[in-house]
Amino acid sequence: MFSDTTPDTFGFGRKASQADIDRLDIDIRPDGKGLPAGAGIAVRGKLIFDNKCAACHGTGGVGGPNGSLVTSKTPANGRKEKTIGNYWPYATTVFDYIRRAMPFNAPGSLSNEEVYHLTAYLLNANQIIDEKTVINDQNLSKIEMPARKLFIPDDRKGGAEIR
Repeated sequence: MFSDTTPDTFGFGRKASQADIDRLDIDIRPDGKGLPAGAGIAVRGKLIFDNKCAACHGTGGVGGPNGSLVTSKTPANGRKEKTIGNYWPYATTVFDYIRRAMPFNAPGSLSNEEVYHLTAYLLNANQIIDEKTVINDQNLSKIEMPARKLFIPDDRKGGAEIR
């Protein structure tokens, strides 16, 4: 019933071209490697947020059915939600996540400029950058996130070493 050998190929698919790989290779590293050219400011990001994000994340990024993105001054149930302002260690991760996964009903549909504007808006709403700060591919990785010091790199090698 079953063969003892498996074929070298299964007869479907094709070899990925460099263009295919480049189209999918959109990750952004904490050091900013992979960021596309572009820039954004909070005031433009607010307009985009109000139109494309507030339905899920609430007015100003607080509340909404899919959780807050902005740290509120009065946490619900006495517990702070994990938000961009108090949990995320790298500003580049905000850009990367928005670009890949948002908006929920049309992930990947935002232009790079829209993503820069939204990132600036959310960083400003979390009091990480000033409203007039222009973020871009040169300075986004240099923004110091409040939670960065709370993350410890996992430098274990191999097995079950415990810190």
